[in-house]
Formats: sequence, structure tokens, C-alpha cells
Amino acid sequence: MSILLVGLVFGQTQKRVIPINAADAESIEITIEVKPTPPSKDRPNMQLAILLDTSNSMDGLINQAKSQLWTIINQCSKASYNGQVPNLTIAVFEYGNDRLPATEGYIRQVLPFTNDLDAVSKELFSLTTNGGEEYCGTVIEKAIKRLDWSDNPNDYKAIYIAGNEPFTQGQFSYKEACSLARSNNIIVNTIHCGAYDTGIQGMWQHGASLASGQYLNINQDRKVVHIATPYDDDLTRLGSEINETYVWYGTAREQNHYRQNQIAQDRNAGMMGGMARLSRSSAKASKSYRNTKNDLVDAIEEEGVKKLGEVKSEELPKAMQGMDQDEQVKFVKEQKAKRESIRNEIANLETKRQAFLAKKRKDQAKDTLGDAITITIIDQLKINGFKIEVPVEVNNDKDKQEQASE
Repeated sequence: MSILLVGLVFGQTQKRVIPINAADAESIEITIEVKPTPPSKDRPNMQLAILLDTSNSMDGLINQAKSQLWTIINQCSKASYNGQVPNLTIAVFEYGNDRLPATEGYIRQVLPFTNDLDAVSKELFSLTTNGGEEYCGTVIEKAIKRLDWSDNPNDYKAIYIAGNEPFTQGQFSYKEACSLARSNNIIVNTIHCGAYDTGIQGMWQHGASLASGQYLNINQDRKVVHIATPYDDDLTRLGSEINETYVWYGTAREQNHYRQNQIAQDRNAGMMGGMARLSRSSAKASKSYRNTKNDLVDAIEEEGVKKLGEVKSEELPKAMQGMDQDEQVKFVKEQKAKRESIRNEIANLETKRQAFLAKKRKDQAKDTLGDAITITIIDQLKINGFKIEVPVEVNNDKDKQEQASE
């Protein structure tokens, strides 16, 4: 599975300021390169490209992207293809910002396709808005040409572009860009931030129709409403506890970065409110939250025990460096067992939480960025032959009794 979000120059090393520990106010600057995650040859791919307008007045859109990223990922994690879990990757672009180079059409590739979802969250929280020119055709064309798209016709490949100016701006025609997408089996879904009819007049609907996509409009300033449930505290606790099961490997700087960035993105989600915090906890227990390039538990699950022999001794966690291979395997298996136990607890609580929320959300408006993406993903994945997991009905009678007695 791959998701593209529009913003940073492709292939460039990114500098990130990561706290030394969760309680430490001081920071050190660590330069870590986010390497592209290539399309999987063994599993189905789900590639999603999200192009975000970061011109003036788009602060609400960026906040929705920050707060609803994990909701989108949770939706993606319900998909399977012929019984296989898709390879989910996300790429990010931004466009329409005066701070970006005019020679690039005021466009910046934030991330290539990556399965490092914490890196995606981190970069979303680094986006800022500023006045500029919004060239939809140009950013679509750059996303198609610069990203490593799968060549498998059965994979799901989609671009989501969100903005509020006419789709027609810029020297590179949106018609040509959308036709290029279609010729590469890439769907283009357009999300107009504003009135539905205004988006049609601005050719947002026409752009989607040229690339087999769907046109939607949203209220980019809509606040994501959090509804409290009896399961929130336990989900928050477990979402933090699962961090302790990660066996980060790489240089000491890389291990520190991955560990602290995971904590930092927990904190960022919490800053966006209860809905974002709980969605992240759920996402961390999902099949889509995989760190095969930097966590030994995920790496060995995917590549087998042989992976241990490929990692230099000095790139193992200090706790493992004095162990022989049998002890190392045992240690990783113990962490995996702990993680699976926590995942199962989270999954059970999340099922109950969603059942509770379903009864409270009937009259809520569904006109945010997260709503637009999750609604279209379900329909388009089904058309592509993917199956979507249907939540199991749960009995909340016991929970109701507990609430009544409180």
C-alpha cells in the first residue's frame, strides 16, 4: 500500500529536531534520510498520493491532514487482496506556497513513497502556509513522474489533490496531467475546499473525470469532533505501551531518531485532540503500521531469522550486542509476543469503541479531508478487487452496565 502526500524535495536528506527523551525539553538536531520504499514484488501495493495546497487560508486543511492521518491509515489497514495484506506506503507533496521555488512551480516533494508512517506524521506537522500560485496540473505531473509507482495493474494507485483555487491554473494543463495519470493506471481524486458548485466551475470535477477519479468538496475549516467513550483511557495507555516492544536497529543516531520520533508523533497526535490520539493508538496496532527497515520485530517477521545475520553487531540495540544468536532470536520473539498481546487488546477495545461511536455519529457532518479520502478509498479498493474487512459486531451490554453503575 502506498500513499502520497504532497511536500519536500525528492531524494534529499531531511533534518529533524527530535527530543533526547520524552521528558527532556532540550533537543538535538539529527540528520536522517527517509529512503523511498519501493513497490513490493511479493505483496499487493496500495499507493496513495495526497497533494496539499499550502497557500494562505489552507491552515484548516493542513490541520485536518494532521489530525486525520491515522484515521485514513486505519481505513487502509482493513484492506486485503487475495488474502494478502497490502504494502501501504505514503508520499507527501505540497504546492501553492510562495516559500517554495518558483522554478519548481511553487511545489515541493515532502516525502517519496515510504512505509515509515511516523515520518509522514512528522512532515505533516512541519508544513506551514503562505500565499502563492496553485498549479494543480503541474503538481500532478510531478507526482506521476517523480514517484516510484508500481507497474502492477492490480495494485491500487491513487492521487488525492486538495485545494481551493481553480484547477486550471499553471502552464502544464490539468487535462494533460490527468490523462497522463490515467495512462499509468493512476486514479486522480479531486477535493475542492469550498462550495460544491464552485469546484465544478473551477474544473475540479472535470479533472477527476479524466482520470477515473471522484470529485468531492469539503469544509477545510471544520473541526474534527471528539466523542468520548469508556475505552479511551485504556487505548491511550496501550498506544504508549506498545512503543516498548520496538527493537530499533541501525546506527546509534538512527535508533535514537526512530525511538524518539515515535514518541514525538504520539505527542503530536495528542495535541490534535482525542480523536487523533486514539486513531493513532489503533493504527499502531494495525497491519499497516510496519517498520521493517528499522525494527527487528517487523523485519524478522517479513524476512525471517536470517535478517539478524545481516545486521552489524554495532547496529543492534545495546541490550542485544552481548547475546549469541539464539539469545537474540529469543529476545526478539519475546518482544513480538508482547506486541501481539497489546495489539489484540487494542483491536478488541477499538471494535467496542467504534460500535459505541456508530450510535453517536448519525447526525454528524462528513465533509472533512479524512471523510473524503476514507469514503472514496473503500469504493475504489473494491473496484480494484480488494476486500474490506467488516467490523465484527460486539456485545456492549457489560460495558453499558458498567457505565450505568458509575
